[in-house]
Amino acid sequence: MRKVIQHIYSVVFLFCIVFSAHAGSSLKDTLDIQEVVVTATKTRVNKNNTPLSISVVTRQEIERSSESAILPVLSQRVPGLFVTQRGITGFGVSTGSAGTVNIRGVGSGNKVLMLFDGQPQWAGIYGHSLPDTYVASDVDKVEVIRGPGSLLYGSNAMGGVVNIITRSQHEEGVTTHARAMYGSYNTQKYMINNGVRSGKFNSFISLNHDRTDGHRDNSKFNITNGFVKIGYDISSHYSVVGDISAAYYDLRNPGKDTDPLLDGWMHIWRGIASVGVENKYQKYSGAIRAFYSWGNHKINDGHEADEAAKDYLFRSTDFNYGVQAYESFFIIPNNQFTLGVDYKNWGGNAWNAFFSGERKDIIADKSVHELAGYAIMQQEFWNQFTLNAGVRYEHNSTYGSEWVPQAGFTWRPFGGNSIKASFSKGFRSPNMRELYITFGPGNKANADLNPESMLNYEVSIGQYFWNNRIHAEVTAFYIDGKNMIQVDPQSGQLENVGKFYNKGIELDADIQVLRNLRFSTNYSFLHTNKEIVAAPKHKWFLEGLYTWKNLSITLNMQSIFGLYVSNLMKGEDYTLLNGRIAYKIGNKKQNIFFARIFFPPKFSLLLYIKTASADKFTQNGILVDPIARHWKEIVQEFQQTLCL
Repeated sequence: MRKVIQHIYSVVFLFCIVFSAHAGSSLKDTLDIQEVVVTATKTRVNKNNTPLSISVVTRQEIERSSESAILPVLSQRVPGLFVTQRGITGFGVSTGSAGTVNIRGVGSGNKVLMLFDGQPQWAGIYGHSLPDTYVASDVDKVEVIRGPGSLLYGSNAMGGVVNIITRSQHEEGVTTHARAMYGSYNTQKYMINNGVRSGKFNSFISLNHDRTDGHRDNSKFNITNGFVKIGYDISSHYSVVGDISAAYYDLRNPGKDTDPLLDGWMHIWRGIASVGVENKYQKYSGAIRAFYSWGNHKINDGHEADEAAKDYLFRSTDFNYGVQAYESFFIIPNNQFTLGVDYKNWGGNAWNAFFSGERKDIIADKSVHELAGYAIMQQEFWNQFTLNAGVRYEHNSTYGSEWVPQAGFTWRPFGGNSIKASFSKGFRSPNMRELYITFGPGNKANADLNPESMLNYEVSIGQYFWNNRIHAEVTAFYIDGKNMIQVDPQSGQLENVGKFYNKGIELDADIQVLRNLRFSTNYSFLHTNKEIVAAPKHKWFLEGLYTWKNLSITLNMQSIFGLYVSNLMKGEDYTLLNGRIAYKIGNKKQNIFFARIFFPPKFSLLLYIKTASADKFTQNGILVDPIARHWKEIVQEFQQTLCL
């Protein structure tokens, strides 16, 4: 332990260099009552006119977070959303890829739909996305629906929707950014991107590489990903956009602290491509988009020291493709009517193969197609009251048909005030991993699983004060669901656990105290009638931002209380504090240099509070105990927040 402590103190200073042909974001943020969202209705609408609970994480907030991955940013800034994490770089939405994303206690598996510019992002055979490939440098903003989004997106949007909107070059000219990082355990992070806009043409290209030797033996991690987005304005009414992203990562699995793994590794390729045409007229607008995603996975599950090495590998390939089309009509005054059609085909195959390449046995080989149509109406009355209602009909080739209703209203009785109420249905069909692929004795597949469903009721009140310098919103929700799929803690078998209900309160507030001093905070309370892993009872985030000329200082704190880390244990609490100092040198056309000091834990920039035993915590693969890892693994947490 003494050597580890000495190592921590040796990494006292870490720096980042950012090169830019144009200036980055302004240091001063302002509150905007006219914030628009795309996710809720697929057309640009005022956030206050939709009854759904929607959080928007801006580009400025992403840059201030200093994170290279996007998921930890969302975990901080979106009330009711929690992301488990494991590894220095890796994040994911299943136990197999490094954790889960929960919204209001719903999320384990693929219950929260990840979108990339509106296109579904999940592996066809596993049913979950791999957000290790979602790097913050490629993201313009993120829109999160906190609650069912099945009306627009179908099955996998049962618990909510996370729409990652990628960056585009908006200003005429060329912009280039680069970043380099180095930290303990030979952790390195590199990024370079380039944006171009010339007349009707625009493009954005980025390349990222992260690697680390890891804090433990056999814990190396390497990821390289690239992203290309090209757009062209055919006319004032039509535009076309296409993008492609690919990622390759090579990682080692060290196993549990108590039972280390040998020869555990993964070689994974993931990619997605899409193309779309948008139209925009005064009386109608819409789009048609086609997408295709693919994956290739080669995995050695490894073995413990007292076991013989495996003579085979787990192999899988998967696909997910489809077409989305919608059109919104603005014919009646103050009315918007939207019609849409979705088609998806997803699946893949999995097998065990000897090292020679010969197949040992076939585990799964199947595909599923879905066809859906939906209609949504929004009508505004007296510039104060807006009514929303819609219905979706979806047919699944395996589980048949499903009707999905949604309705709500917004009422703005006076300036700066909004009252919302909504009812929505969410559903999810089991994926192939749950039906056919068993991952060890603690995660046994079950071909007899039934689809999950839930009804979500919520009401919220929002208010702007002090010339829009203060905004606060409080939301209360109740979820009534059935057939949730969970692992039985005794048998390790996946099964439908019957009825469940979740209820809670979410608070989100921003305060512009002075022109150069701003505070933001969010809090969520969650009560569940069943023990749910990775769904904390209390979650609180507080951030202060001070700016003075070219200097900015950011301090934030996140506290988690009542966190289940397994079905057999409860009550984990911790608090994380982060600090960031940035100074811009020169004007907009000169390079920018950022520097950051990395303080040891004794200076209280990072603090954990422990209430559960360490040994039990480390036996769970979803989240690692902050105190159990203490000095040697606490560095890992620092490295996820090091770079500006």
